[in-house]
Amino acid sequence: MDVEVVRNETFSGKDWALDEVERAHYEDCAFHDVDWSEAKLAGCTFTHCEFGNVRFNAAELTNCAITQSVLRRCSFFDATLVGCKLTGTQFLDCGLRPLTIDGGDWGFVSLRGANLTAARLGGLRLREADLTNADLTRADLRGADLSNARLQGAVLKGTDLRGADLDGVVLRDVAIAGAKIDLTQAAQFATAHGAQVCG
Repeated sequence: MDVEVVRNETFSGKDWALDEVERAHYEDCAFHDVDWSEAKLAGCTFTHCEFGNVRFNAAELTNCAITQSVLRRCSFFDATLVGCKLTGTQFLDCGLRPLTIDGGDWGFVSLRGANLTAARLGGLRLREADLTNADLTRADLRGADLSNARLQGAVLKGTDLRGADLDGVVLRDVAIAGAKIDLTQAAQFATAHGAQVCG
């Protein structure tokens, strides 16, 4: 069965609050001033799409993919994302808290300067994500895949990094004052700053 894909469409001012959408597919589409508050989206895909001032407040996105897209000034207040793929997507001036995230692949995502205070990102795949200058105060990143992620200027006060994969991260540029790290990570940071770790 062929999958119907909506291409090169612009949706503006739509009120899709409380809608339930399954397996809708969009490519190269634009969404402006759309209200998806309390909507339930399952198995939907958005590829090379633009979102401007879209409200996902209290929405539930399950197994959705928003890839190589740009979200600008969008609100995810009290939204829930379960098993979603956001590879290569950029968040610009978006409201991302409080936000519930349960698994998924956020590799190569751009969250530069994002306010992720107290965000629960444990176990999330954030490989090569750009978290430059992001506020990760008290965020839970336990077991997350942060390999090759950019964390320069990120605020990590109270951030729980235990068990996170930090391979490839330029650790000498990361300020970890107040962060929670495990012994393996402590050795990684010490080595990055020129110390010799002895057994």
